[in-house]
Amino acid sequence: MFDLILLTVLVSIPFVFVLTRPPRIISNQASFFRHRALRLAGILFLAVLASYYIAPGTPLPRSSVPRGNIPSLSLLPTALSPTPTALKGTDWPTYHHDNARTGYLANEPDPKRLIPAWTAKLDHAVYAEPLVIGERVIVATEGDSLYSLDARTGQVQWRTTIGQPVPLSALNCGGTIDLIGITGTPVYDPVSGLVFAVAEVTGPRHLLVGVDVNTGKIRVHRLVDVPAMDPPRIYLQRPALALSHGMVYIAFGGIADDCGQYHGTIVASRTDGRESLLSYQVPTRDSGGIWEPSGPAIDQEGQVYVATGNEDHISGNWDLSNAVLRLSPTLHLEDSFAPAEWRVQDTGDQDLGSMGPALLPGGLVFIAGKSGFGYLLHAGALGGIGGQVAVVRVCNGVAQGGTATVGSQIFVPCFDGLRRVLDPSGTKLVLDWQASEQIKFPPIVGGHTLYSLDYGGILYALDIDTGLVRAKLSLGFTVPHFATPTLSQGRIFVGTSKGVSAVTIA
Repeated sequence: MFDLILLTVLVSIPFVFVLTRPPRIISNQASFFRHRALRLAGILFLAVLASYYIAPGTPLPRSSVPRGNIPSLSLLPTALSPTPTALKGTDWPTYHHDNARTGYLANEPDPKRLIPAWTAKLDHAVYAEPLVIGERVIVATEGDSLYSLDARTGQVQWRTTIGQPVPLSALNCGGTIDLIGITGTPVYDPVSGLVFAVAEVTGPRHLLVGVDVNTGKIRVHRLVDVPAMDPPRIYLQRPALALSHGMVYIAFGGIADDCGQYHGTIVASRTDGRESLLSYQVPTRDSGGIWEPSGPAIDQEGQVYVATGNEDHISGNWDLSNAVLRLSPTLHLEDSFAPAEWRVQDTGDQDLGSMGPALLPGGLVFIAGKSGFGYLLHAGALGGIGGQVAVVRVCNGVAQGGTATVGSQIFVPCFDGLRRVLDPSGTKLVLDWQASEQIKFPPIVGGHTLYSLDYGGILYALDIDTGLVRAKLSLGFTVPHFATPTLSQGRIFVGTSKGVSAVTIA
């Protein structure tokens, strides 16, 4: 390194001399223009050198990422936080806590009451599940903003605006989100100390950012619209992000009402933002979106599990729509499953895509979808068409969002009410209690209590053994579709149509 610096200094000397040489010694017009050219070359040379020798810890301005032309890869001075924050057992760093998407913290108290703690009104609606890192609540909004809030008071610690969100009217499409910014739940990486999120920005296009959890400074950003995603405006980044072995996984489906011909796609980026993106696209003629809010589930070996939606115009053989797919860490297809009735479900919009896979103990996978049927699969051999271990009708209607699991207990958000399903032997699914029909959003579990929401913004606490209500509380705000709570240290955090609300367990 010293040799490189010495060589740089020696090479720079003539350019410095030219730049500092007084103009009065130039004797004629030709010399004047030669000197001007040399001065310009010197300026360019030193500018290039400066770009290579920015100190790794040099902070970036607090301002947002430029809203103009964003390069396909843009690395900031460092891809690491100077002071990464290690994870604690009480933290909530990803959707439903972990890569298996259990949504479970064992050592949380069971409530007698739910008490309002604070409410923070932010710049727009919160569709993503909040994260908790220490005493920070990390919240992403459809205004293309990331916030860090004090978990005890709700006070804003920092706010970072990524870009200009996209109004639905600019996409010539229907849909349910009227301003599209950050929709998928972010993920925290304790190795780099960065929170990763994907923002839809004016273009439209999708931008991955890595933000320092302590300061809000953007340290990595790159476009993640691979060439196969053309045009990017018809794709929606709805699923939660996932992180494994230094890679961030980002899944895409289409915008509701389908703005054009798209294909379910999953993209992977290294957490330092370097090297080429990896990607896999579902080989449908159209659709087959990966849009489940819970996002990819990832096992201990780094294998990635996703569910796909229906194919709108299928006429030939099965094309991996309405499926569970297992992909390698580098996004090569390894295995797949589809219901025996896949064609009927496809044409009737009754596919598996409304819910992500949940990983269970013993190498099992659970999946349910719009048909209301739940399927138990072997993770190591998904079974192809009709190859499930067990199947049972779980819901009289759509299963939606993401499950919570406690061992062999599976809590399924059905449109007709939450349901507990048991897997007592690893070969059979047994139906248990069902909650009242208004409690239908993706649940989480703390201790022996399940927490879930209804459309009106009422938070429920249910006994996991009986399904009976322990306590409930109106948040005072409606909640977006598929909203799911976050739990940490006796507090619950919920994204709403206006921001985020905190509740204390008492």
